Amino acid sequence: MIRKFSFLLLPTITILIISCSGNSQRSNSIDEGDTLSNAVEQTDTMVVQLSEEADFMRFVERFSNDSQFQLRRIKFPISVIVPDTGDEGMAPKKESIGRYDWEQLDLSYDSTYLTRPYDQYYQVVRFKNDTAVIEIRGINNGIYADYYFSKIEDEWYLVTLYEASF
Repeated sequence: MIRKFSFLLLPTITILIISCSGNSQRSNSIDEGDTLSNAVEQTDTMVVQLSEEADFMRFVERFSNDSQFQLRRIKFPISVIVPDTGDEGMAPKKESIGRYDWEQLDLSYDSTYLTRPYDQYYQVVRFKNDTAVIEIRGINNGIYADYYFSKIEDEWYLVTLYEASF
């Protein structure tokens, strides 16, 4: 997948540079250099962001498949918000889960989950700086969960979760 991305990135950068420099005739070569420099800087930022996202997705794959790795990459005791099953309205309540009470979590996602006959859901990953949130949303079935990850000392960790499924 990264090779496909790299294959598409080079023509995109070339088109970006050509379109930026060909939009208008400038007499000031410093302005042209600045525009090219800004375009290259923005492209570098996009490449770094995509690289970090790919790194996170590799982490999630290992996190989902390797139980020992998962236990090492959770900041225990982890604070969670879950529905209060003792409350009639299932109001959310805050709990703490320790290492020995943890049940393995599988965050791998396949697009067929969106079209299967029951428990349909979709999954979105949102990034901001050194944090990522995996959002799971059911389709007419009450599935609703957010898993919050932070990059700590250059490694991803699950730091909290919000489980409002009923």
